[in-house]
Amino acid sequence: MQSLLQLIYPPQCLTCDAAVTADFALCSACWREAVFIAGVTCDKCGVPLPGDAPHDGSAVLCDDCLMIARPWDRGRAALLYSGTGRKMVLALKHADRIDLARPAAQWMAKAAAPILLPGMLVAPIPLHWLRLLKRKYNQAGLLAGQVAKLAALEHCPDLLLRTRRTPTQEGRDRDGRFANLAEAIRINPRRAAALQGRPLLLVDDVMTSGATLAAAADACLAAGSGPVSVLVMARVAKDA
Repeated sequence: MQSLLQLIYPPQCLTCDAAVTADFALCSACWREAVFIAGVTCDKCGVPLPGDAPHDGSAVLCDDCLMIARPWDRGRAALLYSGTGRKMVLALKHADRIDLARPAAQWMAKAAAPILLPGMLVAPIPLHWLRLLKRKYNQAGLLAGQVAKLAALEHCPDLLLRTRRTPTQEGRDRDGRFANLAEAIRINPRRAAALQGRPLLLVDDVMTSGATLAAAADACLAAGSGPVSVLVMARVAKDA
């Protein structure tokens, strides 16, 4: 049956109409434009770094994470927010391409492997209910659910609540992004017991300044969680 379906509906590239040999695959052109993050990365935000890894295995940090106090412990990203990575994030967020969550989560789970801990609770960055009503789904929730399934970890989709509808972060500088998210995210009282002392993995689609993830991590730590790590589909880099 699967072969018949592929004969009638041949697989297409995730981001264009080009034919590919398998479902959920990228064509050669889109693959070349996808910058997967590998090698030496910042241990806090996942951005790729030049040079070789320290011989003693110690963590390395990017310039931003050396200057900014990140409330979370460790972080990873699957792709740079450029080329194919940017197209996929925008399609997942704004074009109802929920099918992209599956392959993106596979890449994310691979990137997150070094920071996953036993008993870790996986939770998405929340949308305000008005935005969720308009979009019909939370793209971070789709990614978090798939990552949790692949990593055999517990997923808590409503651990966090967005208490006010924040204006878009686009066009704001770093300070403006952090101010925009002040006290905008809190723990769902019905789920507070689930995070007590447990390591937590916060999942989002993209990280720019880290303001949204910082607000969520602060809320979790204040509510009694264990160490918090973060995972995103794509990371904005200064030279991307």
